Amino acid sequence: MSQQISASLTAILDLEQLESNLFRGRSPKSTWPRVFGGQVIAQSLYAACKTVEDRQPHSLHAYFLLPGDPEMPIVYEVDRLRDGRSFTTRRVLAIQKGEAIFAMSASFQVDEPGYEHQMPMPDVPMPEDLPDREEMAKTVLPHMPDAVQAYYQRKRPIEIRPVELERYRTGGKMEPKFNVWIRAMETLPNEPALHRSVLAYASDLMLLDSSLIAHGTTVFDQKIQGASLDHALWFHRPFRADEWLLYAQDSPSTSGARGFSRGLVFDREGRLVASVAQEGLIRPRPDRA
Repeated sequence: MSQQISASLTAILDLEQLESNLFRGRSPKSTWPRVFGGQVIAQSLYAACKTVEDRQPHSLHAYFLLPGDPEMPIVYEVDRLRDGRSFTTRRVLAIQKGEAIFAMSASFQVDEPGYEHQMPMPDVPMPEDLPDREEMAKTVLPHMPDAVQAYYQRKRPIEIRPVELERYRTGGKMEPKFNVWIRAMETLPNEPALHRSVLAYASDLMLLDSSLIAHGTTVFDQKIQGASLDHALWFHRPFRADEWLLYAQDSPSTSGARGFSRGLVFDREGRLVASVAQEGLIRPRPDRA
């Protein structure tokens, strides 16, 4: 989890096309020394989408290789691996200073019918029953650690309403589950690829933190060196990223200074629209105390 940026999502995804398979993206102004991982995921996916017609992405698999410099543009090189009758595959490299900082593969599929089932949405309060950003700042955050207050008061293009926010105040080891309602702050155009790219952006906001709940700590702890290592995202059903989505996260395992986390994304009607998985670095650093 890192400091987020307050520019609009449509501006973040406004990529400049340099060649048929080459795009350039920029980072909004931020005091954070590295590019937010969700931004690179979203821009990479949107660059791939610009090379595919008449089908939407259904999955992506990515690796974070190097920290990105927010002061420099990022070049996205799209490799058209395959254009099949039903599936299309793209590979994207995000490049800065001549080096790959991020690598992603994405698969696209034509719309077709088939079997359907899904897991049910967790029984949690609806977003209207939770405090909004202003109410949270007045009534909830003053009782939280300073780093938590700073994170949730920060302006960002994604609105966040956590369900189990009290875990930051009470501390202690808990069941590794975290439910958060999310939506884009702005009304987005009716472009499915854009909405999927926006969800890709949001999917990296706090998933790493869920791997620390069972250990009674958070990524805000200065004694934790945290970073996203890889990221996978599957899209199941159509959705709008500017309408409320429940991001239900859990962490089945941590080991080897790595935390494994999963997320299920539901719309407010309870339809499962996407699934996420991520492994991140959660290295204990007592020397930072």
